[in-house]
Amino acid sequence: MKKGLAAQPDQPATLDQLQARIDTFVDTYNHTWPHRSLPHRATPATAYQARPKAGPSSDRSTDTHHRVLHDIADPAGKLTLRRAGRLHHISIGTEHARTPVLKLVDDLHIRIVNAATGELLRELTLDYQPLGRPPGPPKKQKPDPS
Repeated sequence: MKKGLAAQPDQPATLDQLQARIDTFVDTYNHTWPHRSLPHRATPATAYQARPKAGPSSDRSTDTHHRVLHDIADPAGKLTLRRAGRLHHISIGTEHARTPVLKLVDDLHIRIVNAATGELLRELTLDYQPLGRPPGPPKKQKPDPS
């Protein structure tokens, strides 16, 4: 923007004139010029308008839980994730100790990705189990002495 404004033959004399030129540049940049980095060489305004927008809604029946979380694995290669008020411990292995990761949460489906390389380190589905130990074999009952 600075190069484009400086290259113009007639330079603005006042701040109001400069602001008008900046506003024109920003409008052209966002609404007219196609961008190679955007799909189909869209303009930034087109790409922005195409994205879904959050808004108030009274219907919560289709709500899902999506999050992208940045974290670093602990020295043992473990991560923690709080979901529905419960803390879950997720192991990705000691070879990934202190590795920066992204935790991609889609309801109960979790993907752990190396933040630097994009490599998928672990994929899992949270499975809620009742608290306590799983039931073991039935205990042998002592014969009744009476």
